[in-house]
Amino acid sequence: MESRVRGAGSAPTGRVLDVIELLASSGDARLRFSDVVSALDLTQATAHAILKTLCDRGWLIRDPLDKTFVLGPGLAVVAARAEAVRPLAHAARVAAQELSEQLGHAASVVERAAEELVITAFEGAGRQPASAPGDRIRYAPPFGVAFAAWDSPVEQRAWIERAPAAIAGRLEQVLAQTRARGFDVDWTTPDLTRAAQVVGSLPSDGLPDHVRGITDQLLAEFTTIGLAPAGGNEGKPQPVATIAAPVFDADGRVALILSVHPLRSMTARQVDTAGQRVRRAADRLSRP
Repeated sequence: MESRVRGAGSAPTGRVLDVIELLASSGDARLRFSDVVSALDLTQATAHAILKTLCDRGWLIRDPLDKTFVLGPGLAVVAARAEAVRPLAHAARVAAQELSEQLGHAASVVERAAEELVITAFEGAGRQPASAPGDRIRYAPPFGVAFAAWDSPVEQRAWIERAPAAIAGRLEQVLAQTRARGFDVDWTTPDLTRAAQVVGSLPSDGLPDHVRGITDQLLAEFTTIGLAPAGGNEGKPQPVATIAAPVFDADGRVALILSVHPLRSMTARQVDTAGQRVRRAADRLSRP
C-alpha cells in the first residue's frame, strides 16, 4: 500500500502530469494544441510552455503535418524502466490478456495509490466498461472490495466509514463473504457502475446538506445493488459488471487486483466458474 507524501503539492507539476495523462488516455484520437487547452482548461501560454518542453525532452512528438501531439520516445524509456522495476504489474497485465482470451470478457489490473484505485492495464478494449487505463476511482464502497476484504481491521474500518453509516453492517458481511469465497463480484449493469462512479467522485465538502443527503442515499443504493444479487435466486441470471481477485505481495498484502468484466447477466454457477478462473490466475501471480 502506498501512502501520501506530506506537504503541499505542486500545481505546475500537476498541470504537466495532466497533459501527459491526457495524451496517454486519448487512444487513437490525435490531439491538437486547442484540444489540450480545452480539455484541461489551460491558458494558451501555459499549454504552449508545457507542450514545447515535453517535445524538447522527447516525451511528446508533434506531427509537422497535422500539428497533433503523440507520446514520444522519452516516455518509452520511462515505461521500459517502470516495467523492469515493477515485474508483478507486468505479469498481471499478461495474465489479464490471457483471461480476456480464455473467458471472452474484458480484463483489467487495478492498483491502489493512497485513497484512490488506478486502472493500470485493460485488455479486450472492444468490450470496455465504464473505466479505462489511467482512470482513478475513489477507494470507497462499492469500489475496492477485493482490496478491503484482505486489508487490516483498521483499514477495513476506514473503508467502511467512507460509505453511509446505514450500510456499515452490510459491508462488514460482504468483506467476510468475499474473503471466504476468494473473489469479489460486482452485480451491476454498466450504466449503474458508471452512475456510481460519478456520484462517488463528488467532493465530500462544499455540497449543500440536502444535496449531500441525496448523493449519500444514491451511493448507498448503488452499493447495496452492487454487493449482492437481488432476490437470492441462484438459478436466475443477474447482471455482472466485474469479478475480481487479489494478488498478494511477499508480505501478504494486496498488491493489486486482477479482474474480468463480463458486462452481461450470469447465473451463480457461471459466476463461480469465472471467479475460480480469476482467483487461480491471481494466486499464480501472488508471491509466497
